[in-house]
Amino acid sequence: MAGADETSAHALVDEIAAKIRARIMNGDIPIGSQLRQAELATDFGVSRTPVREALRQLQTGGLIDVVPNRGAVVRVPAPWEVREAYEVRAELEALAAARAVSRISSADLERLRTANQDMYERSAVAGRSGTERALESRQENDIFHNTIATVSANARLARSIEEINETFPRNVSAQLLVNDDRHREENYQEHLRILEAIERGDAEAASAQMRAHVLGAGEQLARWYERRSSTVFTG
Repeated sequence: MAGADETSAHALVDEIAAKIRARIMNGDIPIGSQLRQAELATDFGVSRTPVREALRQLQTGGLIDVVPNRGAVVRVPAPWEVREAYEVRAELEALAAARAVSRISSADLERLRTANQDMYERSAVAGRSGTERALESRQENDIFHNTIATVSANARLARSIEEINETFPRNVSAQLLVNDDRHREENYQEHLRILEAIERGDAEAASAQMRAHVLGAGEQLARWYERRSSTVFTG
């Protein structure tokens, strides 16, 4: 019975950690924000104990920091961390793109084409909040990249890409698309070049285009954090 109780407790901690992570990734809890155990416990309808353990889990994963006199706060990633992560991601996604060339179907190609077009159009629609546009454009961007990773038919490769994607809050890169017309256009055109290389069966070009695209996105994100780290108080 004790073992069952312990398993249940661990499952609750994992569930709470996943919910907090999702809020951070979506931007509902911005970087630099303080995470108050009492508020989270009330929000989730649990005691402080599983919340405290969940925050400890997220701290171990590098998503939050515990700062003197402030407690747990959402960590502001260092620009060098972003560049390192995206360097690895670029190689992984380049491999996925190359593998996708011989495995892609016409339905997959249409899915990529539609996702890229929808990402471009939804991120630019006037009269809607930036948050809404960022969420939708991020979803379509994820469809584009996840489709290629899935088509690559290497589950370990897809998981490794996803792990890197979940390292940093996802809403930040989406906000860059919404707030920077030039970046949005470049992102759209880079996706097109990746798609066209895959469609014509050129694995080398697909790999090179994807590598350049991811490295460029990483550099944009790193520069954003460079600017942001000078304004967010982290202790």
